[in-house]
Amino acid sequence: MHLPDLPPDIRFHVLPKDEQALRFSFEAKRTAMGPYIVQRWGWDEALQRRLHGERFGEKPFFKVVLGDRAIGTVSVMPLVDHVRFGEFYLFPEFQRHGVGGRILGHCLGIADALALPVRLEYLKWNPVGSLYRRHGFAVTGETDIHWLMERPPT
Repeated sequence: MHLPDLPPDIRFHVLPKDEQALRFSFEAKRTAMGPYIVQRWGWDEALQRRLHGERFGEKPFFKVVLGDRAIGTVSVMPLVDHVRFGEFYLFPEFQRHGVGGRILGHCLGIADALALPVRLEYLKWNPVGSLYRRHGFAVTGETDIHWLMERPPT
């Protein structure tokens, strides 16, 4: 899939399925999600690398570039009946400055053009839920650790 750039300053580059891209995406996850993972389970490096490697192999990952800086990752995957949004990891210095909302809104616009709902999940104790609710997501289910959310197309 191609994820169009977000003018004037955000670009998305498909990450190849190679070791360098895997390392970059894992570092984005570690810095963005590490505190929330540690809060519940501690950090098991081998487990986290294995889990991330599985996700990296299953989904398209995009490197998010703001200006000339790589700031994180996102995965946007159109399926038959919805768009799957996830692996949205911004390095901490780019969080809570509106960048995530711009990126999310851009991805939602793409899903709207496809007339598909967007589905995602996030850790229940991660404050990112407020961003998703502001963008029209509602809880559709839960697991022991995740809220499952969906936003209908507009």
